[in-house]
Amino acid sequence: MTPLLAKSLRPLGVALLLLSAAPGVRATEQELAEQNRRLQQQVQDQQRTIDDLTAKMAQVLKASERHERELQSLQDNVANISAPADAAAPGYQRDREVRISGEVEAGVFSTGPNGTYPKSTFRIGDAHIFVEAPVMKDVYFYSDLQLSTREQQTPGLQFGELYVDFENVSGRFGGRDRLLNVRLGQINTPFGEEYALRGPMANPLISHSLSDVWGIDGGVEIYGELGKWQYAFALQNGSADLLRDRNDDKALTARLGWTPAPWLSLSASAMRTGELKAYTVGNSTGDVLSNIWFGNGFFRALGPAATTGAFWADLWEGDATVRWKGGHASAALGRVHFDDSDTAADNSRRLGYGYLEAVQDLTPDLYFATRYSEISAPRGYPLAGWGAMGRYFFAPNLSTDLDRLSLGLGYRLGAPLVLKIEYARERGRLLNGNPRDREDFLGAQAALKF
Repeated sequence: MTPLLAKSLRPLGVALLLLSAAPGVRATEQELAEQNRRLQQQVQDQQRTIDDLTAKMAQVLKASERHERELQSLQDNVANISAPADAAAPGYQRDREVRISGEVEAGVFSTGPNGTYPKSTFRIGDAHIFVEAPVMKDVYFYSDLQLSTREQQTPGLQFGELYVDFENVSGRFGGRDRLLNVRLGQINTPFGEEYALRGPMANPLISHSLSDVWGIDGGVEIYGELGKWQYAFALQNGSADLLRDRNDDKALTARLGWTPAPWLSLSASAMRTGELKAYTVGNSTGDVLSNIWFGNGFFRALGPAATTGAFWADLWEGDATVRWKGGHASAALGRVHFDDSDTAADNSRRLGYGYLEAVQDLTPDLYFATRYSEISAPRGYPLAGWGAMGRYFFAPNLSTDLDRLSLGLGYRLGAPLVLKIEYARERGRLLNGNPRDREDFLGAQAALKF
């Protein structure tokens, strides 16, 4: 082929090549167009889905806001109906409605043949159910339901303390906070310090001191604190009958405490039982016994019913407690002036009493406790101690002195449970000169709270 012919045919070849490739180009453009259409359709479908979800979420949020408004409105209505007037006042804890708690002790007690438990006895000692409930701001109700007490010889349900407590009366009327508080009802006699530590959890030993001055009586108590000083004053009936008083002469008790340092507490107490009717004669019902527990018994008349119409006792006591890490020591000294109205004899008595107690942790859980206590009654008085009540309290076997040395170990299984074991040696002498012995106590106990 000549160069001229080849040059002439070149445009024709290019044209033929383009014509042969045209169908492939057209197919590719169609596929791209189809893919683009499908992508646009997917985008549109996704947008519609997003719009639907947005609309539904907006409806859910609106419903939630409406429900919250309705719930808040309902809560406000309930609060307005049921809450007391001062429910919103500072210091009122609406979430502290009724509190129920309790303490109980169970164990085995044994004494010598002249003691309270000549045969080893398994028994429940103190078992209490406590109920506390707020009434309104700074006003509370308190009750102690006694299922059993150590002093009971037969089972029986009874009330211990049962009162209304008006706290911070002074602050409510613009005075100093906690300076004046008032309790009204059936209350502990605020004498000495041991009465507040008689519970099975607070008492480091199983036994108490020989004097063990305490009582629960109807009346009114005012109490308060000012800096390092504390005080209590009570006006009560005075007799063992908790339902009525047969004398206008009331029992008066006062205690003044001072805490000069966190490790030292001091107090002084005084009380008079008031005159109590000595006996039940004919249609005249007597008090027979005082409300105050002393020497594991009560105060009672010494003269016979024919010549004795009344009896009374005046008491004084000083207390001190020193504390250190892992232990404490407590001491008390007291005096009693007893008398009755016996016209045939002088039955006045001067009694002295006291105790010294020490407790020391041996490990974080194990502790040792000891207490020495005594009562001196030179002219004789009914003192039971660990001895049998029928032998030493009700019978005319008056004791001139009695002492007790207690040694014990306690193991704390936890805050609500303590195991204890105690041996107490008790000795004394009767007015006729005979010794008192064979009354020693040995016991083991589990004390718990809930």
